[in-house]
Amino acid sequence: MPKRPFTCYNAHMKTNIVLGCLLALVAAGCAQVSAEKPRQMTFGVCGSLEIAASLKEEGWDFFEGRVSDILHPELSDADWAPYAEKAKACPLPIRSLNCFLPGTERLVGPNTTHEHALAWAVTACRRADELGIPYIVFGSGGARRVPEGFSKDEAHRQFVDFCRKLAKRIDGMKVTLVLEPLNVKETNFLNREAEGVRLVDEIASPRIRLLADFYHMLMDGESAESVWLAGARLKHVHVAENRSRLEPKTEADFRPYFAALRQIGYAGGVSCECGFSNEPDARKNTLKRLRMWAGM
Repeated sequence: MPKRPFTCYNAHMKTNIVLGCLLALVAAGCAQVSAEKPRQMTFGVCGSLEIAASLKEEGWDFFEGRVSDILHPELSDADWAPYAEKAKACPLPIRSLNCFLPGTERLVGPNTTHEHALAWAVTACRRADELGIPYIVFGSGGARRVPEGFSKDEAHRQFVDFCRKLAKRIDGMKVTLVLEPLNVKETNFLNREAEGVRLVDEIASPRIRLLADFYHMLMDGESAESVWLAGARLKHVHVAENRSRLEPKTEADFRPYFAALRQIGYAGGVSCECGFSNEPDARKNTLKRLRMWAGM
């Protein structure tokens, strides 16, 4: 057998072996970096901008405010400018905003206000983009409450129609709206995570995803299995005790809910949407508990 081809073959084999070893080393290094720096949950508190500085000192990761306080969709851009500057000066990242639509809007029922609500919503989303705020919580239980005697099926259709129109108008933006199931005492439409899953899938837009609020889930006896059901649709979480609505502590067992978050690989924000007790270092101790439940 000629020597040259055999030599070339051996050379190619050696080259391939060397390249394979290098690629293996790179892959191992990437895996090690990934293992050393896993994506983790982040934690914030809902409230007014005035508390953001103290939250930063306590070690919180972000702040969550209200749409009406930060974005003021009712104002012209010129009148909103001072509020925008104040938000830009927030010492913590503003990851999310809640209380999306006023209760005067009507998304379902015989007399809807879709066009007016859309104008408000698009203005809010545009301004959130300008400020780099990635999430807006779409709770708005009053706006989506189904009037007595009105068809629930028709209300469902109306809500999906509104969300699809809104998703189309904000398609080029970065902000994501997260639908918030609320307990049955606060509204009579979209009360459980399973309903949110169906709505998100039916709306079928990356601009509209889902939130899990452990307070509302506990109020209605909804188990942690609903977190698994939500899966990758879940982009934000709220937490509070289910009786006092104070900081999460001992009234309820939050461990199964956080275990479910870990199991689905959730690495988003968890906001304390609650009051805080007068105990010393209540917020600091809450942050420690949240991190412990999250396995951090």
